[in-house]
Amino acid sequence: MPGSPEDLVRAATAAGVRDRRVLEALRRVPRELFVPPEHAGEAYLDRPLPIPHEQVTTQPSLVARMVEALGLEGGEKVLEVGTGYGFQTALLALLCTFVCSVERYPDVAETARRNLSRCGISNVRVVVGDGTRGLPEEAPFDAILVSAAFPRVPEPLASQLAPSGRLVQPVGPGGEEEVVLFGKSRDGELVRRAGIADARFVRLYGDYGFEPPP
Repeated sequence: MPGSPEDLVRAATAAGVRDRRVLEALRRVPRELFVPPEHAGEAYLDRPLPIPHEQVTTQPSLVARMVEALGLEGGEKVLEVGTGYGFQTALLALLCTFVCSVERYPDVAETARRNLSRCGISNVRVVVGDGTRGLPEEAPFDAILVSAAFPRVPEPLASQLAPSGRLVQPVGPGGEEEVVLFGKSRDGELVRRAGIADARFVRLYGDYGFEPPP
């Protein structure tokens, strides 16, 4: 198979990622197991790849930048909105204590579960549901990573973020976004901390996002 995880490490480093734990996680996760089989030969190219329901995976170097912005140290509980085929989920799982991941499409969620299991990753719970609602029964979360775009942070996600927690989300209409890092102050206010990158993301659908297509 052309390429190797080291190709993604080089791409992430070129994109400005410096966190050694994030780069080591990239080395350890075999991306070819987290893409559709017909695209396995492209797994170590730094590009998005299509998955069902007109969704796409996020470019690996951008995944690394978003994960790095969460500042994970190892003991956190993380909420991921948008599991996809589980590549980003796997990286998060190597960097924190537990990941709760919400995926809109049942077939995609089941594929992600299989992919994670094949890699021996067990500190993840993949749930089928409306990611804009978060998972109140699992809250609070030390960090939240949203993999789809909406012009603002959905209120349930903001409320489920722990004090001093971090949240990363593409902010925009879907198709032209700024990926933004937010922090939560001790008095509960969500505050913009930094812009991470300009990028294109699919829309965030749900009760607190865009109305789902018919």
